[in-house]
Amino acid sequence: MKKEDKSAIIEQIGKTLNEYGHFYLADTADLNAAETSQLRKDCYKADIKLLVVKNTLLEKAFDKSEVDFSQLYSVLKGQTSLMLCNTGNAPAILIQEFSKKSKKKKPALKAAYVEEIFYIGENHLGELVNIKSKNELIADIVAMLQSPAKNVISALQSGGNTIHGVLQTLAEK
Repeated sequence: MKKEDKSAIIEQIGKTLNEYGHFYLADTADLNAAETSQLRKDCYKADIKLLVVKNTLLEKAFDKSEVDFSQLYSVLKGQTSLMLCNTGNAPAILIQEFSKKSKKKKPALKAAYVEEIFYIGENHLGELVNIKSKNELIADIVAMLQSPAKNVISALQSGGNTIHGVLQTLAEK
C-alpha cells in the first residue's frame, strides 16, 4: 500500500472517530463469512458502524487525535474491529447477545471508549451493557422530578371527587 493511501485511510479513520461519541474495539477473528455478515446486519440495525481496521493505521489515527488514546495501544493485537456508535451501551449489548449465539464466543471485547472513559478487557462487558446514555439519564431525572407533582395532583383530584360526591349526596337529601 502506498504512503498516500495509508495517509488517506488514517485521515478517514480519524474523521470517523470524531463523528461518533463512543467506540469499541472488538476481536472478530475466527468468525466465518456467514457470521461476519450477520454481525454486520445486526450492527446496521442497531445503528452501529463496523469497520475492520489495521492496528497500525488505527494507532496512527489515535496519535493524530486530540484525545490521548495511548491506553488502548496494548490491545491493538490480532484482528481488530472498530464499532462506532452514539449510544454508549449499544455495541456492548450487541457483543453480548451475538457472542452468546456464537459457538466461538466472538466478537470479544478488547476495549471501549465510552462517556470519555476507557474500559480495557472483556471483564468490563457487563458494566458497559448497564451504562445508561445521556438521554436515558435525563429521562430518569425528569421522571423522578415529575413523580411528586403527579402524586400531589392525583391526591387533589381524588379529594375533589370525594368532596363533590359528599356535597351531591347532601343536596339530594
